[in-house]
Parts: sequence; C-alpha cells; structure tokens
Amino acid sequence: GGWAHTVALKSDGTVWTWGNNLYGQLGDGTTTDGLVPVQVLPDVSTDVDSGSFHTIALKSNGMVWTWGYNLYGQLGNGTTTDSSIPVQVSSLSSVIAVASGYFHSMALKSDGTVRTWGMNLYGQLGIGITGSYRTTPVQTSGITNVTAITGGYNHSVALKGDGTVWTWGANSSGQLGDGTTTSRNTPVQVAGLSNVTAIASGGYYTLALKSDGTVWAWGNNSFGQLGDGTTTLRKTPVQVAGLSNIAAIGAGYQHTMAIKDDGTVWTWGRNDYGQLGFGTTDTSAHKTPAQVTGIPPMTHAAGGGYFSLIFADPSSPAD
Repeated sequence: GGWAHTVALKSDGTVWTWGNNLYGQLGDGTTTDGLVPVQVLPDVSTDVDSGSFHTIALKSNGMVWTWGYNLYGQLGNGTTTDSSIPVQVSSLSSVIAVASGYFHSMALKSDGTVRTWGMNLYGQLGIGITGSYRTTPVQTSGITNVTAITGGYNHSVALKGDGTVWTWGANSSGQLGDGTTTSRNTPVQVAGLSNVTAIASGGYYTLALKSDGTVWAWGNNSFGQLGDGTTTLRKTPVQVAGLSNIAAIGAGYQHTMAIKDDGTVWTWGRNDYGQLGFGTTDTSAHKTPAQVTGIPPMTHAAGGGYFSLIFADPSSPAD
C-alpha cells in the first residue's frame, strides 16, 4: 500500500493498481483515481512496492520499472518529471527485490548489495552524504550479504544473511534502533537484535520478526504501534507483547499487523480510519495486539497510509 493507493502482483506476474492517482501512481496513463483495479504491466513481474505517491515493480528479467511522483528522482530514470506510465530505472540489472520509502526507492541485487535513489534529505540513500537527492541508482555504502529490504517514511532497513538488521536515514523517533535519535547517512546495526527472518517499516518505526516467532519493534510509538503496552518512543527494539508463533508482519503509517502460523490476524496501533479491522474507528491507542475476527486464515499482510491489506496465498499451509 502507498499513502492512498494500492498495488497488487498476481500469480501470473501481472501488476494491478487502484486508488489515488494524483501523480500517475496507478501507471495507467492518466491521473484519474481508480475505483477498481486496473492492469499496469502485462508481462511477468516478481515483486512490487509503493512509496507515498509512486510505485515500483521488478520484472522477471531483473529490471526495475517505476511510475508516479518524481520530484526527488524516486523513479530513477534520470529525471524529476512525474510519469503516469511505467519507466525503466536507469543502469540497474540483476535485481531480486524492490522496496520504497515515501520519497525514495530501493533495490536488492543478486550479489547482496543495495541500490537506492530519490530523496536523501536525512541520509536515507545510505551513501555517506546527506541532502542531495539522486535521480539514478547509487550503491548503499558498507553493506553486503543483504537478503531483504524495506523503506520507512525517511529511513531504510536491510536484513543480512546472518540475521542482523541494519538501518540508515532519519532517526528523530529512534526508528534506526541504534540507541540514539541521530540520523545516519550510512548503515548502522540495530542494537541487540539477531536471528531475524523478516523486516517491515512503518512511518517512523521499524519491525523485525525473529526465527522464534516473536516480533520486535522500535521507533515512534504515539499510537501504540510498537505493541509493548505503552506509547513511549523506543530507541532500541522491544518485544511486542503477547505475540508468539508469528509467520508474517506488515506495517502502515502508524499501525501494525501480524499473522500467526495458524492464519489468524492480529493488529495494533492507530485506528481512526478503521485500519485495525475491529469494526470501529475509535481514536484511543491500541497498545497491544488484538485478533481481527470474522475472516478466513491469511498468510500475508501489508499496510498503506491509513489502511490495511491481508491475503491468503493458496500455496501456503495457513490457507
């Protein structure tokens, strides 16, 4: 989910979008909002993600395509011109995964290195300098053996093959997890965290799923999105209360989702738009996870600005 639009990748490799289209982020050649899904890329894609107002897709040939808002060069095609149709990211190949922050983009290459482009006001590109945006991909400094990537509002996160988590960019809420609120323009290791198997980023906070099925979170906590029973900012990881046997995690701007290995869905954090799925829109902080009822077993979760997405993969045991 983007800020107010959604992108879906079907099992046949086609990419579909719907929702807000102010900057052409649906990729259908218009700037007209889409009330139903429209197909964007007809050929085989393998990964998709959404920034605030732009979209990114990885094709099966390892090439990356983007569309939508481009003020900071987040489309990666060497310009700052918005595009309502997909454009190819310049000089980028052998990519195996993509991710987006709100105004920057990320790609993981098959050699375990990371490429970034777009806004760099807080060092979220990880290239050792702060302030200059990039309209084409640059290599993030000093990090290799990466297996997964995710982007927050103005920060970036990488999971390494040894189970450690590394972060860079904005850190005003402690979202980098290094025990400080100092922004970083090169990757730093998240303190005291190991055996991680999956990562997710919210607006100003970060999540990690460990191999033992527990979830850990750090950063902004004003709506209880860290799930530790408080609304206290955390500069290092804290365990989400009362959760075990978790198989997947997801994050919106200020709300969080987790799916257990039995397919049940649990959410916490901000809920003024009903993004927790409880059938209410109360504004009180939901500071610990609660189960979403009345739905079949699910396997995956993703968040937009103020909405949530869950789905069941037919090939997964939980379905």
